[in-house]
Amino acid sequence: MKVLLVNGSPHAKGCTFTALSEVASALEKNGVETEIFQLGLKPIAGCRGCGHCAQTGKCVIDTDVVNPFIAQIDQYDGFVFGSPVHYASGSGAITSFMDRAFFAAGGKMAYKPGAVVVSCRRAGSTAALDQLMKYMTLSQMPVVTSQYWNMVHGAEAGEVLQDVEGVQTMRVLGRNMAWLLRCIEAGKAAGIAFPEKEERAWTNFIR
Repeated sequence: MKVLLVNGSPHAKGCTFTALSEVASALEKNGVETEIFQLGLKPIAGCRGCGHCAQTGKCVIDTDVVNPFIAQIDQYDGFVFGSPVHYASGSGAITSFMDRAFFAAGGKMAYKPGAVVVSCRRAGSTAALDQLMKYMTLSQMPVVTSQYWNMVHGAEAGEVLQDVEGVQTMRVLGRNMAWLLRCIEAGKAAGIAFPEKEERAWTNFIR
């Protein structure tokens, strides 16, 4: 079993990375392989709404990290998306990234457990969590929770480690995800099929 953790911070080893590392450590201790996917510092374009991905399964914009992420989806059994809090929302980079990745390939992540973690200096964390979790709840992903909302506090990585409750929340999140992955694996072994798919019904409010 493998989980990919996406770092949506411009800082490769900052607060968000520290939180994700705690989740990864708990997953590893429970027999789950992990890898961290850095969005990095290069610009990530916003979605153009062109619909090209509906025919190809990948984004028409091929100059950033979105398509490399999409190409790896099948290798992983679960995903954790991490972001700093910017103006009570996820970072601009991870918002553009998730808009395009989920629009193009959200169906490939269906039934795979997902989670969001956010880091902030002081506030705005719950609003950012709400924003970013919507991608998963729209894509039929089981959302993994912890003993508290998945957030850590601190202005720098060292301060995050002083947030004892936040760090514990990350560890519990990792253990909960490992448990759910084992449950899904056991279900597959027992012959339990994924839910039957229905053809999507589209109802516009204005006709």
